[in-house]
Amino acid sequence: MEHGLVIKNTGSWYIVKTDDGKEIKCKIKGNFRLKGIRSTNPIAVGDRVEIENNKEGTAFISKIEPRENYIIRKSSNLSKESHILAANIDQALLIITVSNPTTHTIFIDRFLATAEAYRIPVKIVINKTDSYNEDDTEYMNALIHLYDTIGYDCFKVSALTGKGIEEIKSLLKGKITLLSGNSGVGKSTLINTILPGLNLKTGNVSTSHHKGMHTTTFSEMFPLPEGGYIIDTPGVKGFGTIDFEPEEVAHFFPEIFKISHDCRFNNCTHRHEPGCAVLAAVEQHRISESRYASYLSIIDDSTEGKYREGY
Repeated sequence: MEHGLVIKNTGSWYIVKTDDGKEIKCKIKGNFRLKGIRSTNPIAVGDRVEIENNKEGTAFISKIEPRENYIIRKSSNLSKESHILAANIDQALLIITVSNPTTHTIFIDRFLATAEAYRIPVKIVINKTDSYNEDDTEYMNALIHLYDTIGYDCFKVSALTGKGIEEIKSLLKGKITLLSGNSGVGKSTLINTILPGLNLKTGNVSTSHHKGMHTTTFSEMFPLPEGGYIIDTPGVKGFGTIDFEPEEVAHFFPEIFKISHDCRFNNCTHRHEPGCAVLAAVEQHRISESRYASYLSIIDDSTEGKYREGY
C-alpha cells in the first residue's frame, strides 16, 4: 500500500507520483464512484490517493483522500455530468487575451464565479500584450480597472517576449496553481516560458474563426523547480456552470453580493423585484453591465438547464 499524488489523467489511466518519487500507471479499482458528484472523472489531477501495486508494475487506486477543494465545469453542452478540472488547489490563474482571440467577459465571469463557489482564489493574467494596438490596450486597461475594483489582481504579460513572467513565477512559488483559459490564449506558450524544459505542444489560432485549436486534452501537473506545481487544463471554448441555485448565484459575484444586502427582499434574484438595490446599482453604473449580463447568463443556465455555445 503506497500513497501518492495524481499528476496526470489520460482517460483510462492515471499517473500517480508516489511519496518516494516514482511515477506509476494506475487504474481505478472496481466501481469507484464519488458520492454526490456526477462526474466524467471520479478521480482528478491533484487528488491524494492510496494505491495497491500489482505484479505488472502498474497499480490500482483503492482510496481517495478527502479533498480540500476542487473545481468543476460542465463536461459538454448536452451532458448533465461535470468534469473535475483539478483538486486540492491553492489558487487559479485565468489566462485571457483581449484580441486574437478575444476572451469574452461572460467566460471570465463564469470562471470567476465557479472559483468563488469552490473557494479558490483567482488572479487574472492578460497575455499577448506585445501584440495589442491602441484600442486593444484601452480595452485591456478598462478590464483591469473593472476586475481590480472588484478585488481580482490582474497581471499583464507576454509569453512571447517574456515581459511580466518573473512576477508570475514569484506568484507560483510553493503553491499548487491551476492554469485555465480559452483555447488560443497562449497558455501552453506561457507554461513553456515558465518551465523551458517541458516543450508543451502549442497550437495555432485558426484564422477562420480566431478561436484557438485545442492542444491539451487532459489536465496534467508539472513540478516547479522552486516548489509547488502548475496544473495545465484543457483549453476550453465555454465554461458551463453546474448546479447553481438561482438565489445563490449572487454570492459568487462579490460586488453584487455586497450591494444585495440593501435589497427589500432577502430572496431577491435581482431581475425584476421591487426595491432591488442591485438593479439600481447597475443603472447608476456602480455594478458593471458586463458583470450583470454574466450574472443573468448563469441564472439562465441554472433555471433552464441550458449552456449556450460561444461563451
